Amino acid sequence: MCDDITELENQGFYEKHYTRREFSLLAGGAAISLAFAGCAPGEASEGITAQDVMIDTPDGPANAYFAHPSSGAHAAVLVWPDIVGLRPAFKMMAKRLAKDGYAALVINPYYRQTQEVLVQPGQTFRDPGVREKIIPFARALSQTTNRADTNTFVDWLDSQSPVDTSRMIGTTGYCMGGPMTMIAAAERPDRIGAGASFHGGGLVRDNENSPHLLIAKMNADYLIAIADNDDKRAPDHKDVLRAAFDAARCKAEIEVYEGAQHGWCPPDSAVYDEDQSNKAWERKLTLFKTALA
Repeated sequence: MCDDITELENQGFYEKHYTRREFSLLAGGAAISLAFAGCAPGEASEGITAQDVMIDTPDGPANAYFAHPSSGAHAAVLVWPDIVGLRPAFKMMAKRLAKDGYAALVINPYYRQTQEVLVQPGQTFRDPGVREKIIPFARALSQTTNRADTNTFVDWLDSQSPVDTSRMIGTTGYCMGGPMTMIAAAERPDRIGAGASFHGGGLVRDNENSPHLLIAKMNADYLIAIADNDDKRAPDHKDVLRAAFDAARCKAEIEVYEGAQHGWCPPDSAVYDEDQSNKAWERKLTLFKTALA
Protein backbone atom coordinates (compact mmCIF):
# COMPACT_ATOMS: atom_id res chain seq x y z
CA MET A 1 0.00 0.00 0.00
CA CYS A 2 1.22 3.48 -0.82
CA ASP A 3 0.11 5.38 2.25
CA ASP A 4 1.48 7.35 5.19
CA ILE A 5 2.39 4.19 7.11
CA THR A 6 4.48 2.90 4.22
CA GLU A 7 6.12 6.30 3.87
CA LEU A 8 7.13 6.28 7.53
CA GLU A 9 8.61 2.79 7.09
CA ASN A 10 10.51 3.91 4.00
CA GLN A 11 11.75 7.05 5.72
CA GLY A 12 13.36 4.94 8.41
CA PHE A 13 14.91 2.73 5.75
CA TYR A 14 16.54 5.46 3.67
CA GLU A 15 17.62 7.50 6.68
CA LYS A 16 19.41 4.37 7.88
CA HIS A 17 21.04 3.61 4.52
CA TYR A 18 21.72 7.04 2.97
CA THR A 19 23.25 10.31 4.10
CA ARG A 20 21.23 13.45 3.32
CA ARG A 21 23.61 14.32 0.48
CA GLU A 22 23.38 10.83 -1.00
CA PHE A 23 19.60 10.94 -0.85
CA SER A 24 19.50 14.36 -2.54
CA LEU A 25 21.66 13.07 -5.38
CA LEU A 26 19.49 10.00 -5.73
CA ALA A 27 16.20 11.91 -5.78
CA GLY A 28 17.66 14.59 -8.03
CA GLY A 29 18.34 12.17 -10.83
CA ALA A 30 21.91 10.95 -10.40
CA ALA A 31 20.71 7.36 -10.22
CA ILE A 32 18.73 7.83 -13.42
CA SER A 33 21.74 9.20 -15.26
CA LEU A 34 23.86 6.27 -14.18
CA ALA A 35 21.26 3.59 -14.77
CA PHE A 36 19.95 4.62 -18.18
CA ALA A 37 21.22 6.21 -21.36
CA GLY A 38 18.81 7.20 -24.10
CA CYS A 39 17.72 9.69 -26.66
CA ALA A 40 16.26 13.07 -25.94
CA PRO A 41 12.49 13.47 -26.43
CA GLY A 42 11.57 13.50 -30.10
CA GLU A 43 14.94 12.16 -31.25
CA ALA A 44 16.08 8.80 -32.55
CA SER A 45 19.16 7.30 -30.96
CA GLU A 46 20.64 3.83 -30.57
CA GLY A 47 17.82 2.39 -32.64
CA ILE A 48 14.90 3.83 -30.65
CA THR A 49 12.55 6.77 -31.11
CA ALA A 50 10.95 8.53 -28.14
CA GLN A 51 8.67 11.53 -27.87
CA ASP A 52 6.05 13.30 -25.80
CA VAL A 53 2.58 12.76 -27.26
CA MET A 54 -0.90 14.15 -26.70
CA ILE A 55 -3.81 11.71 -26.88
CA ASP A 56 -7.42 12.80 -27.33
CA THR A 57 -9.75 11.34 -24.68
CA PRO A 58 -13.43 11.93 -23.85
CA ASP A 59 -12.22 14.01 -20.88
CA GLY A 60 -9.72 16.12 -22.81
CA PRO A 61 -6.16 15.76 -24.05
CA ALA A 62 -3.88 13.40 -22.13
CA ASN A 63 -0.13 13.85 -22.15
CA ALA A 64 1.99 10.73 -22.39
CA TYR A 65 5.37 9.48 -23.56
CA PHE A 66 5.87 6.98 -26.37
CA ALA A 67 9.12 5.08 -26.96
CA HIS A 68 9.68 2.32 -29.49
CA PRO A 69 12.30 0.75 -31.74
CA SER A 70 12.91 3.02 -34.73
CA SER A 71 12.02 0.35 -37.28
CA GLY A 72 9.46 -2.41 -37.49
CA ALA A 73 6.30 -3.16 -35.52
CA HIS A 74 6.44 -4.50 -31.99
CA ALA A 75 4.30 -5.63 -29.08
CA ALA A 76 3.00 -2.67 -27.09
CA VAL A 77 3.26 -2.07 -23.36
CA LEU A 78 0.95 0.30 -21.47
CA VAL A 79 2.67 1.68 -18.37
CA TRP A 80 0.82 3.09 -15.35
CA PRO A 81 3.19 5.15 -13.16
CA ASP A 82 3.27 5.27 -9.38
CA ILE A 83 1.50 7.96 -7.36
CA VAL A 84 4.09 10.61 -8.32
CA GLY A 85 2.99 10.34 -11.94
CA LEU A 86 4.69 10.83 -15.31
CA ARG A 87 8.24 12.14 -14.92
CA PRO A 88 11.79 11.67 -16.26
CA ALA A 89 12.35 8.39 -14.41
CA PHE A 90 9.40 6.75 -16.17
CA LYS A 91 10.43 8.19 -19.52
CA MET A 92 13.80 6.53 -19.03
CA MET A 93 12.04 3.27 -18.19
CA ALA A 94 9.98 3.56 -21.39
CA LYS A 95 13.17 3.97 -23.41
CA ARG A 96 14.64 0.95 -21.69
CA LEU A 97 11.58 -1.05 -22.75
CA ALA A 98 12.03 0.24 -26.30
CA LYS A 99 15.63 -0.97 -26.28
CA ASP A 100 14.27 -4.35 -25.19
CA GLY A 101 12.07 -4.39 -28.30
CA TYR A 102 8.71 -3.05 -27.14
CA ALA A 103 6.58 -0.03 -28.00
CA ALA A 104 6.00 1.55 -24.58
CA LEU A 105 3.43 4.19 -23.69
CA VAL A 106 3.71 5.83 -20.25
CA ILE A 107 0.65 7.89 -19.42
CA ASN A 108 -0.05 10.76 -17.05
CA PRO A 109 -2.86 9.41 -14.85
CA TYR A 110 -3.71 12.94 -13.68
CA TYR A 111 -4.22 14.56 -17.08
CA ARG A 112 -7.76 15.57 -16.14
CA GLN A 113 -6.36 17.82 -13.39
CA THR A 114 -2.86 18.74 -14.58
CA GLN A 115 -0.27 18.00 -17.23
CA GLU A 116 2.65 19.22 -15.15
CA VAL A 117 5.48 17.17 -13.65
CA LEU A 118 4.52 17.01 -9.97
CA VAL A 119 7.96 16.67 -8.39
CA GLN A 120 11.10 18.73 -8.87
CA PRO A 121 14.67 17.40 -8.55
CA GLY A 122 15.34 16.58 -4.91
CA GLN A 123 11.66 16.08 -4.06
CA THR A 124 9.86 12.80 -3.41
CA PHE A 125 6.44 11.69 -2.23
CA ARG A 126 7.78 11.63 1.31
CA ASP A 127 7.85 15.45 1.39
CA PRO A 128 4.63 16.70 3.09
CA GLY A 129 4.11 19.45 0.51
CA VAL A 130 4.39 16.98 -2.34
CA ARG A 131 1.93 14.56 -0.72
CA GLU A 132 -0.56 17.36 -0.08
CA LYS A 133 -0.41 18.32 -3.75
CA ILE A 134 -0.63 14.82 -5.22
CA ILE A 135 -3.07 12.95 -2.97
CA PRO A 136 -6.16 14.91 -4.13
CA PHE A 137 -5.26 14.02 -7.74
CA ALA A 138 -4.92 10.35 -6.82
CA ARG A 139 -8.23 10.33 -4.95
CA ALA A 140 -9.99 11.68 -8.04
CA LEU A 141 -9.13 8.48 -9.91
CA SER A 142 -11.47 5.49 -9.88
CA GLN A 143 -12.11 2.22 -11.61
CA THR A 144 -14.43 4.16 -13.92
CA THR A 145 -11.68 6.55 -15.02
CA ASN A 146 -9.23 3.65 -15.26
CA ARG A 147 -11.54 1.70 -17.57
CA ALA A 148 -12.14 4.70 -19.80
CA ASP A 149 -8.42 5.42 -19.98
CA THR A 150 -7.64 1.80 -20.76
CA ASN A 151 -9.90 1.80 -23.79
CA THR A 152 -8.55 5.13 -25.04
CA PHE A 153 -4.89 4.22 -24.64
CA VAL A 154 -5.23 0.68 -25.99
CA ASP A 155 -7.04 1.98 -29.07
CA TRP A 156 -4.39 4.69 -29.51
CA LEU A 157 -1.61 2.13 -29.36
CA ASP A 158 -3.36 -0.05 -31.92
CA SER A 159 -3.47 2.92 -34.31
CA GLN A 160 0.32 3.45 -34.22
CA SER A 161 2.52 1.99 -36.95
CA PRO A 162 5.28 0.87 -34.50
CA VAL A 163 2.72 -1.41 -32.80
CA ASP A 164 2.20 -4.95 -34.03
CA THR A 165 -1.54 -5.46 -33.55
CA SER A 166 -1.21 -9.19 -34.19
CA ARG A 167 0.49 -9.46 -30.81
CA MET A 168 -1.17 -8.96 -27.43
CA ILE A 169 -0.42 -5.89 -25.31
CA GLY A 170 1.38 -5.94 -21.98
CA THR A 171 0.64 -3.60 -19.11
CA THR A 172 2.78 -2.69 -16.12
CA GLY A 173 2.02 -0.67 -13.01
CA TYR A 174 3.93 0.64 -10.02
CA CYS A 175 2.46 1.43 -6.60
CA MET A 176 -1.06 2.72 -7.36
CA GLY A 177 -0.48 1.60 -10.95
CA GLY A 178 -0.46 -2.04 -9.85
CA PRO A 179 -4.24 -2.36 -9.46
CA MET A 180 -4.67 -0.26 -12.59
CA THR A 181 -3.08 -3.06 -14.60
CA MET A 182 -5.69 -5.46 -13.25
CA ILE A 183 -8.57 -3.15 -14.10
CA ALA A 184 -7.08 -2.68 -17.56
CA ALA A 185 -6.58 -6.40 -18.17
CA ALA A 186 -10.16 -7.12 -17.12
CA GLU A 187 -11.50 -4.28 -19.28
CA ARG A 188 -9.65 -5.33 -22.44
CA PRO A 189 -9.07 -9.10 -22.32
CA ASP A 190 -9.23 -9.03 -26.12
CA ARG A 191 -5.93 -7.08 -26.27
CA ILE A 192 -4.09 -7.31 -22.96
CA GLY A 193 -2.26 -10.61 -22.62
CA ALA A 194 0.23 -9.89 -19.84
CA GLY A 195 0.34 -7.75 -16.72
CA ALA A 196 3.01 -6.91 -14.18
CA SER A 197 2.49 -5.20 -10.83
CA PHE A 198 5.52 -3.85 -8.96
CA HIS A 199 4.97 -3.00 -5.27
CA GLY A 200 1.32 -2.55 -6.21
CA GLY A 201 -0.92 -1.03 -3.55
CA GLY A 202 -4.41 -2.29 -2.84
CA LEU A 203 -4.44 -5.37 -5.06
CA VAL A 204 -6.53 -7.12 -2.39
CA ARG A 205 -9.18 -5.18 -0.53
CA ASP A 206 -12.04 -6.12 1.78
CA ASN A 207 -14.81 -4.89 -0.51
CA GLU A 208 -16.68 -5.84 -3.66
CA ASN A 209 -14.45 -3.57 -5.79
CA SER A 210 -11.20 -5.31 -4.86
CA PRO A 211 -8.97 -5.53 -7.97
CA HIS A 212 -8.18 -9.18 -7.30
CA LEU A 213 -11.83 -10.03 -7.99
CA LEU A 214 -11.27 -8.91 -11.59
CA ILE A 215 -8.79 -11.71 -12.26
CA ALA A 216 -11.64 -13.95 -13.37
CA LYS A 217 -12.30 -11.55 -16.28
CA MET A 218 -8.70 -11.47 -17.50
CA ASN A 219 -6.99 -13.23 -20.35
CA ALA A 220 -3.52 -12.34 -19.12
CA ASP A 221 -0.55 -14.02 -17.50
CA TYR A 222 0.94 -12.04 -14.62
CA LEU A 223 3.95 -11.04 -12.59
CA ILE A 224 3.20 -9.83 -9.07
CA ALA A 225 6.37 -8.42 -7.48
CA ILE A 226 5.73 -7.64 -3.81
CA ALA A 227 7.78 -5.38 -1.55
CA ASP A 228 9.12 -7.00 1.59
CA ASN A 229 7.53 -4.43 3.92
CA ASP A 230 4.19 -4.65 2.09
CA ASP A 231 4.18 -8.42 2.58
CA LYS A 232 4.93 -8.09 6.28
CA ARG A 233 1.88 -5.84 6.69
CA ALA A 234 -0.44 -8.15 4.72
CA PRO A 235 1.15 -11.62 4.48
CA ASP A 236 -2.08 -13.29 3.38
CA HIS A 237 -2.54 -11.17 0.25
CA LYS A 238 -0.15 -13.21 -1.88
CA ASP A 239 -2.16 -16.34 -1.05
CA VAL A 240 -5.43 -14.65 -1.99
CA LEU A 241 -3.90 -13.59 -5.30
CA ARG A 242 -2.54 -17.07 -5.97
CA ALA A 243 -5.94 -18.63 -5.38
CA ALA A 244 -7.62 -16.11 -7.70
CA PHE A 245 -5.14 -16.66 -10.53
CA ASP A 246 -5.37 -20.44 -10.15
CA ALA A 247 -9.16 -20.29 -10.26
CA ALA A 248 -9.01 -18.22 -13.45
CA ARG A 249 -6.40 -20.57 -14.94
CA CYS A 250 -4.08 -17.63 -15.57
CA LYS A 251 -0.37 -18.18 -15.10
CA ALA A 252 1.09 -15.95 -12.41
CA GLU A 253 4.49 -15.51 -10.84
CA ILE A 254 3.98 -14.09 -7.35
CA GLU A 255 7.09 -13.30 -5.36
CA VAL A 256 8.11 -11.25 -2.35
CA TYR A 257 11.36 -9.42 -3.11
CA GLU A 258 13.36 -9.91 0.04
CA GLY A 259 14.68 -6.70 1.54
CA ALA A 260 13.05 -4.50 -1.12
CA GLN A 261 10.96 -1.66 0.24
CA HIS A 262 7.71 -0.35 -1.22
CA GLY A 263 8.73 1.74 -4.22
CA TRP A 264 12.02 -0.03 -4.94
CA CYS A 265 11.71 -0.14 -8.76
CA PRO A 266 11.70 3.44 -10.16
CA PRO A 267 15.30 4.69 -10.32
CA ASP A 268 14.44 8.04 -8.73
CA SER A 269 12.89 6.41 -5.67
CA ALA A 270 14.50 7.03 -2.30
CA VAL A 271 14.37 3.27 -1.69
CA TYR A 272 15.54 2.25 -5.17
CA ASP A 273 17.20 -1.17 -5.07
CA GLU A 274 19.21 -1.67 -8.24
CA ASP A 275 19.72 -5.41 -7.91
CA GLN A 276 16.12 -6.20 -7.04
CA SER A 277 14.84 -3.74 -9.64
CA ASN A 278 16.91 -5.40 -12.36
CA LYS A 279 15.66 -8.80 -11.21
CA ALA A 280 12.05 -7.61 -11.49
CA TRP A 281 12.79 -6.13 -14.93
CA GLU A 282 14.20 -9.42 -16.21
CA ARG A 283 11.23 -11.37 -14.85
CA LYS A 284 8.94 -8.96 -16.69
CA LEU A 285 10.82 -9.51 -19.95
CA THR A 286 10.52 -13.27 -19.48
CA LEU A 287 6.76 -12.88 -19.02
CA PHE A 288 6.43 -10.70 -22.12
CA LYS A 289 8.54 -13.04 -24.23
CA THR A 290 6.02 -15.84 -23.75
CA ALA A 291 2.70 -14.08 -23.15
CA LEU A 292 3.05 -11.51 -25.94
CA ALA A 293 4.61 -13.83 -28.52
